[in-house]
Amino acid sequence: MKKLRWQLLVSVCVLNGAYFSTGAAAQDSVDASEELDPVVVYSFNNDRFAVAADRNTSIYVSRQAIEAAEMGTLRDVFAEDASVTVGGGIPIAQKIFVNGVDALNLNMTIEGAMQNNRAFHHVTANAIDPALLRAVRVDAGIAAADSGPNALGGSIAFQLIDALDLLEDGETMGGKATLSFDTNGNTFSQALTGFAEHNGFDILAFAKNAKGQDYTSGGDWEIPGTGANLQTGLLKGGYTSDTGHRFEVSGMMLKDKEERPYRANIGSLPSKPNDTTRLYDTTRKSFSFRYEHLEPTDLYDPEVVIGFSESNIDVPEPENSKGTSNTLNGKLANTFHFSDLTSFTGGFDFYRKTSTYEGASDDSTEAANNFGAFGQVRSEVLSGLEVSVGARVDHQTFEGISDFDTKTTGASGNASVSYELVDGFKLKAGYANVFGGYALEDNYLFWTDWDYTGFKPSRAQNVTAGFEFNRQGLSFSGNVFKTEIKNARGEKLNRGPFKYEVVNKDVTTKGFNLSAGYNWLSGSAKLTYSYTEAEVEGSEASSYSVIDLAAPLGQVIAFNVSHTFEEYDLTFGGDIQGAFDYDTGATGDSDRILEGYAVVGLFAEYEPEQIDGLKLRFDAKNIFDEDYSDRGTYGGDYTSIETLREPGRSFSLTANYRF
Repeated sequence: MKKLRWQLLVSVCVLNGAYFSTGAAAQDSVDASEELDPVVVYSFNNDRFAVAADRNTSIYVSRQAIEAAEMGTLRDVFAEDASVTVGGGIPIAQKIFVNGVDALNLNMTIEGAMQNNRAFHHVTANAIDPALLRAVRVDAGIAAADSGPNALGGSIAFQLIDALDLLEDGETMGGKATLSFDTNGNTFSQALTGFAEHNGFDILAFAKNAKGQDYTSGGDWEIPGTGANLQTGLLKGGYTSDTGHRFEVSGMMLKDKEERPYRANIGSLPSKPNDTTRLYDTTRKSFSFRYEHLEPTDLYDPEVVIGFSESNIDVPEPENSKGTSNTLNGKLANTFHFSDLTSFTGGFDFYRKTSTYEGASDDSTEAANNFGAFGQVRSEVLSGLEVSVGARVDHQTFEGISDFDTKTTGASGNASVSYELVDGFKLKAGYANVFGGYALEDNYLFWTDWDYTGFKPSRAQNVTAGFEFNRQGLSFSGNVFKTEIKNARGEKLNRGPFKYEVVNKDVTTKGFNLSAGYNWLSGSAKLTYSYTEAEVEGSEASSYSVIDLAAPLGQVIAFNVSHTFEEYDLTFGGDIQGAFDYDTGATGDSDRILEGYAVVGLFAEYEPEQIDGLKLRFDAKNIFDEDYSDRGTYGGDYTSIETLREPGRSFSLTANYRF
């Protein structure tokens, strides 16, 4: 703990020193009475309700964070907010937790196509290349009814880059080439983007390749099975009519075929020293069709979505195992604008999910079908008082192994309120009671029969309350939260008849989040803190007891600062990612304290005026060479597990050329 405190002190001094020598100097030249212009830190199109009360808990990832993560990983995307944790050192092992809840229990979409296809529990179901992203919104805990089904712990919506965003005024076509090299693992990445627009039609094509060797953790320990071998592609096109009708299609694919740790999200098991690495062949696809009207009327503001996503996780050893999971979904909705202050969104949605395992002698499938109807009212009922109330009803059928079938129907409701007590200061609260239904299982557990006796549909309750202050570039916010998931699906191997039994678990995460930030004329700084506890069946949870449901995280912090020297076309900044020592309190084999850490990074970006379209970025990551595992990485509380360590000190150079 003393080591962690010393590192945090040194880190804050380093980054604050950069601010006081740059940002403070810039501030001195501004009249203290002058109100600073707001800094736009996010962009999320199609978000009709960005200021509605049901966005009380929404987290919008800044454009700066997305651009900085372009040649990085999902962990870099969410580096600005401690309440979203991404554990795992390699892309196929990175799992997202929102307020401690595994993203498998959130409604997650890419361009409206539902994701969260259950995969082998040692890999992620949510691998996404940050280079494809243009915007991200996280609704933590409370999700509106029109966000979709299965939003037990909220929702996450990803939007992908498109031609219209990248084309500048007067352009009809363009492109971007990106090259990047990282010294830790000697990883070389190349990406090429082309885009064009003509007579209302627009198209974008993107391809990326990243290759490298195994990286080293802090202390120069080489981590087997961590070398980059990632290929990504995106094709996205659209048409906008003269009258505002917008049609859009997109197709995304991500492939990672490489030797990985035997259990991809675990460094190793000392009890099995021969299980070092094995081949993982993973492919992820996502396709969507969207329709909307860009010039809506009071009674016609539609949204139509058809989506399909699929994950293939093939592990030849043992038994030539193949896991395939996919989702077909659709949504038809319309928003009725009764006035400038009140609207109602209603509609229908559906999905069909399947999860299949193929082995040397096995071929088993689970499937679930869902049809839902929803409505959400958003209104400013009084000056400064905003209310959002919604409900949905879902009918679900479930098809299990060995000809098991069942069905159920459930209702969900949510309510959010915000009140601007004084100018710039809001009080906020929300509640959601969410029907989850029957969840599909990890298909790598389908190698034997299942007993579904006692299988119950899940349901969650979410509650949050907090405040928000924004004035003249200064911001503060805080909230308490609690998520309770009843009858979450778990499993138990019964060695008598030798089959898995469905186990219903009650899981809870609770805690609080704090944030403070300041935007000045040429930069910004933000500090976030999150404290999260996890419980299962009323007792403190270990990382194993809540696997695929939640994670015991404890205290996590994130600090980011940047400043632009406009006269030199140079931006400088840095970040701290940290966590404090945490004892989960869980009994049994989970007897190790989760170790605290502080990881510091610095960066510089240069856009030379002499070469139009060129941007150079230099990153120094983990400059103190901290040997650590991210707090969201599985197994840190077990003495029987060597966790997957994060990369140690590294330096990277990225060159972007826009043409």
